[in-house]
Amino acid sequence: MSHAYRSATRRAGPAQGHGRQRPRTPARPRSNGAPSGEFALPVTRTPALPPADSFEALDMPAPLKRTLAGHGLTTPSQIQAATLPNSLAGRDVLGRSRTGSGKTLAFGLALLAGLDGRAAEARRPLAVVLAPTRELAQQVTESLTPYARSVGVRATTVVGGMPISRQARALREGVHLVVATPGRLRDLIERGDCVLDRVESIVLDEADQMTDMGFMPQVTAILQQVPAGGRRMLFSATLDRNVDTLVRRFLNDPVVHSVDLSEGAVSTMEHHLVHVSPVVKQDVATRIAAREGRVIMFLDTKRAVDRMADHLLANGVRAAPLHGGRSQPQRTRTLEQFKRGDVTALIATNVAARGIHVDGLDLVVNIDPPTDHKDYLHRGGRTARAGESGSVVTLVLPGQRGDMTRLMSRARIEPRTLRAEPGDAELARVTGAREPSGVPVALPAPAPRDRPRRDAAPRKPRRRPRR
Repeated sequence: MSHAYRSATRRAGPAQGHGRQRPRTPARPRSNGAPSGEFALPVTRTPALPPADSFEALDMPAPLKRTLAGHGLTTPSQIQAATLPNSLAGRDVLGRSRTGSGKTLAFGLALLAGLDGRAAEARRPLAVVLAPTRELAQQVTESLTPYARSVGVRATTVVGGMPISRQARALREGVHLVVATPGRLRDLIERGDCVLDRVESIVLDEADQMTDMGFMPQVTAILQQVPAGGRRMLFSATLDRNVDTLVRRFLNDPVVHSVDLSEGAVSTMEHHLVHVSPVVKQDVATRIAAREGRVIMFLDTKRAVDRMADHLLANGVRAAPLHGGRSQPQRTRTLEQFKRGDVTALIATNVAARGIHVDGLDLVVNIDPPTDHKDYLHRGGRTARAGESGSVVTLVLPGQRGDMTRLMSRARIEPRTLRAEPGDAELARVTGAREPSGVPVALPAPAPRDRPRRDAAPRKPRRRPRR
């Protein structure tokens, strides 16, 4: 079936039965060896199409193939090879693959292929991608931008923390694709700035985190407004029982692809548990942060992140905090500085656990261990991406050893363990830890658009001349 025929079919599809949800037949669960907390993947009634061995073999517009080749991409990753033949044919897709395996292009290319040659209408997008965090939404848009441009697709990002008026104006001008966090998209829908009655394809990216963060009511409300007959795709690195409700209610006979275990170690990633005493924990973390090269370090709370970043700056480490208490322009600027190398130690809460891709990042440190194995996997997923190597190091206090043993067991990881003092040679070998300079440093000055305007301060009234 040709690409043009499928596009015409999908154009006609949503209009049929508009305003009512298409009937869904709950798929019967089967045992798939999923660990506790993961649901049994549904059985697909319609056989899946065979995987693709090259992008050239896929039924996609030529400009997309040329752009892929221009980026040096000729062979799809495992999740792309498995899902693209089916999503391009209009099938619903349930995809599970570890972080960093190419899920964005797996759904993005299918969306853009269906939007090629289409006209954008004011306030009425044709495709929607939902993401749990602002950073992930922005990352998706950035990753898809060159491909969208090649086929004349207009995309916009809709997230909180940014001026809603600007986002509303973009929607009024007409876009094909909206990449959004659920809360901000709901706000724009309620304002009348976005209407979903023409949406033909919707993607839930990192669906398990959206349910974990309490977005289930908003996601459900959005899905209910999408016309029946469209294509739904759900992608995630982990699939837990909270997602089961979405799959059974909104996906119609989905093609199921679980191309690699979401739980368990990535073959190119090393895991280390570093046992430390409370007295030396901060000193050990400081030496690791002072390493040559970049590192992301996770703590539990915003206050702890700010304190650690200030401590590192005072000791000569170019560090910056990243958490939900900072404005979106601040968060965006910090990520840009980290990717450029102006900041070498990114100190973050779980807000950075998904949606951040930095080439060549080879170390992630849990200063505070996570309490959930999924959080551990997603934090660690910032390194060892796309076949690169990397290490995840977790600092473990004596009272946390039992919890970490259970967490590693649930994640199906066998870590290496060492006891560390600040100057240990083994710590330096594993992490690159070294003595910080001790010379305080300041972060680079903000970009001009982030500086306060010179005329922002009130001016003194001019004295009127005496007559």
